[in-house]
Amino acid sequence: MAAKLIHLPSAGTAELGEFEPKATALTEGMQEASREVWSADSLEVGVWEATPGTFTAFRDEYHEVCQILSGSVTITSEGGRGVLVGAGDTVVMPAGWKGLWEVHETVRKTYVILSGVDNAV
Repeated sequence: MAAKLIHLPSAGTAELGEFEPKATALTEGMQEASREVWSADSLEVGVWEATPGTFTAFRDEYHEVCQILSGSVTITSEGGRGVLVGAGDTVVMPAGWKGLWEVHETVRKTYVILSGVDNAV
């Protein structure tokens, strides 16, 4: 059987799941929603969105590559300086990456996660 093409038109406006409280939020009321587009073995591809606020992030045993579609966020690596990221920017967080995301305006991204990797940067 041939593999099927997977197509998500307009990821920037596609419907996502229900918004829920962001588990690692440092800002009260921060919400997130996501939609998995495809997964297989140790890969996951999807779309994610979060409302303004700050949250902690730890890429434990997985690499993440994301493309920012809209909004803006300052991403600060643990012990590092913040980087302002916006629409059109690509971000890579290798396994073991820790830091903060400060969402200035609702941010939407596509992401690719490769899991089951060593916790080494």
